[in-house]
Amino acid sequence: MSKGPVAVSAEEAAKNKAFLDQMAASGKQRYIKRHSLQARLTHGITIIACILLCISGLFVFVPALAAAVGADTVFAIRMSHRVLGVVFVAVPLISAIMAPKGVKHVFKNLFDRWDSDDKKWMMLFFPYLFMAKWIHMPDQRELKSGQRFADGMLWFAGALMGVTGVILLLGTTVFDFGGGVYGVMLFLHDVGFLLIAVFGLAHIFLGAGIFQPYRGTAKLMFGDGMVSESDALYHWGHWAREEIASGKNIVEK
Repeated sequence: MSKGPVAVSAEEAAKNKAFLDQMAASGKQRYIKRHSLQARLTHGITIIACILLCISGLFVFVPALAAAVGADTVFAIRMSHRVLGVVFVAVPLISAIMAPKGVKHVFKNLFDRWDSDDKKWMMLFFPYLFMAKWIHMPDQRELKSGQRFADGMLWFAGALMGVTGVILLLGTTVFDFGGGVYGVMLFLHDVGFLLIAVFGLAHIFLGAGIFQPYRGTAKLMFGDGMVSESDALYHWGHWAREEIASGKNIVEK
């Protein structure tokens, strides 16, 4: 194990060495199933809809961009924005109805307590991005402390965008809520967009594996949803050991 500000106990080092020796002797690689097919599809469809909504929304709500492309193009973009908005709201809701236990599990992870490892991980996060070879990060549970915060903000921003978007759509097609309500909903919609732009870009930046410690993590959501045991131990040590002990989601290749 590499040396760094966080010490690795002799017990942890022995467990990791024993695991690596065992895998080398067997000639097989074991994987842990981290994301189901339903979770990956929901994530993929929602994130594509979200990106297209952000792009189309700029032409719908920014007068300078609307003027640049012309009224006919803006009308087409506005209609596509509404269709994409329905997809953005409907797909997660349908997925949640199909797998309520999964939703409960997600929110349990998001609001899980922070322990000393979580606090140390957050303190070391930015140096770790650039000096991963010299810094050993403390073990993490299924969601890292920073990920719990960032994902929580994305859930909040997505819900805000979804609710305000539905109200804006109904207010321009079915009901007349008045200019005051429309203005407030539009402002909150803009706040949701700003939050998604900030935390969504950070999520994509790390999830795409741009920084060396996260290379290959994109396949967790855009691949088969499995992570090798060695990578799982490296990124989510506490969670990985629980999964290995239970043996339920272990696959050998």
